[in-house]
Amino acid sequence: MKPLLYITPLRALLFGLTLALFELLTYLASDAVMPAMPVVVGELKAGPEYIPHALNLYLLGGVLLQWLIGPLADRYGRRPLLLTGCAFFGLACLGTFWVHDIGLFNLLRLLQGIGLGFVVTVSYPALNEAFSEADAVRMMALLANIALLSPLLGPLVGTLMLQWLDWRWLFVAFAIGAVVAWLLLYRLMPETLGVERRDGSRLAFTPIHLLPLLAGYGQLLSNRRFVAGSAALGLVGLPLIGWIGLSPVLLIHDEGLSTLAYALWQLPVFGGLILGNLIINHIADRHPLPTLVRGALWPYVAGLCLMVVATWVWPSVISLVAGLSLYALGLGIANAVLYRMTLFASTQSKGLVSAMLGMITIALLGLGGALLAMIGAGASLLHFAVAASVAGGLALWPLWSLLRARSAQAAVMP
Repeated sequence: MKPLLYITPLRALLFGLTLALFELLTYLASDAVMPAMPVVVGELKAGPEYIPHALNLYLLGGVLLQWLIGPLADRYGRRPLLLTGCAFFGLACLGTFWVHDIGLFNLLRLLQGIGLGFVVTVSYPALNEAFSEADAVRMMALLANIALLSPLLGPLVGTLMLQWLDWRWLFVAFAIGAVVAWLLLYRLMPETLGVERRDGSRLAFTPIHLLPLLAGYGQLLSNRRFVAGSAALGLVGLPLIGWIGLSPVLLIHDEGLSTLAYALWQLPVFGGLILGNLIINHIADRHPLPTLVRGALWPYVAGLCLMVVATWVWPSVISLVAGLSLYALGLGIANAVLYRMTLFASTQSKGLVSAMLGMITIALLGLGGALLAMIGAGASLLHFAVAASVAGGLALWPLWSLLRARSAQAAVMP
C-alpha cells in the first residue's frame, strides 16, 4: 500500500486507524448506550417508546450540519474541520453526565450525532483522497470492519459497564476517548488539500459562495447516478438500523431477556457484517465495482427472505437473527463499494459530494428507523421481520438504477 500523499506508509496506516478510532467512538456513542436505555428512560421518568429515539435522534443529528461541514472542509481543509468535530463530539458527550430530563437527554443525543456528520463528511473524503481506488476501497472496508465492531462490542461493553457503573459514566468514557482521538488526529492526520501528491497533482481549496453552493447541491440532486447511489446506501442499511434501535424493545422489554443475552444476540448479526467487510477487503482489486455489488446482492436478498419465512414458520429470536446475519453479510460486502461508486458519480468537489451523500444516507437511516418504530415494527419478532425486509427491499430499485447507469457510462467510454 502506497499513499498518494508524501507521507510514510506507516503514518498512512496509523492515520487510517485513527480515523477508525474516531468513527468507532461515534458509533459506540449510540450502540453502547442501547442496553442502558430501559434504565435511562426509567430514571428520567419516560416511557419505553423513547428507547429507539436514542438512536434515531443521534442519526438525525448527523444530518444537521453536513450541508455546511462539507463546503467548510473544501475551503479550510479536512484536518482543521475534523479536529473541530472531534472536540465538539467530546463536549456533547461530557454534557450528558449532568442531565435529569428526557428532553435534554434527547437534545444532547442530537448534538452528539453531529460528530457522526464530521466522520461521514470529512474523514471519508480525506481517506479517498489519500489513497488510490483499490487501496481506498480496502481502507474503507478495513475502517468499516473496525468501526462496525461497535454494534457488536457496544452492547457487550455497555452491559459490562452497567454492572458496576451508572449509565452516565458511559458518556464520560466517550468524552475521554474523544480526547485521545483528537490528540492522535493532531499528530498523524495530513492535509489532503493544497499539497502536492506523488502523481504531481494538487487538490485545490474551494472558496465558499452561497449561490454556487446551492447550485452545486442542485446539480447533485439532478445527477441520477448520485441520487440512486445515495438512496441505495441509506436503504440497504435500514434493516440493520431498525434492529439496533428496536432490539432492546424486542429482546429485553418484550422477550424478557437479560441485557447480557441481548448483547450476545448481536454477535452473529454483526459477525456477518464484519465477515462481509473482510471478504471485500480480500477481493476488491479482482473485480469491477458493479460486479462486486451484484455478488453482494445474493446474500443480501436471501437474508431478507429467510428472515421473513423463518420467523413466520417458527417465531423465535434465532429465526430472526439467522436471516439478519445473512443479510448483514451482503451489506458488509456492498457498503464500501457503493460509497466509492457514489462519491465519484460526480466531478464536483468531494467535500460537497460527501456532504450531500451523508445527508441523504443518514436522513434515510434516521427517518426510516423512526418510521419503523412508528408503524409497529417493535410489536413482535414477525412484525419486525416483515417491516425490515420491506425496507431493505426498497433498496433494490436505486441499486438497479445505479448499476445500469454505471454500465451505460462504461459502454460510451472510448
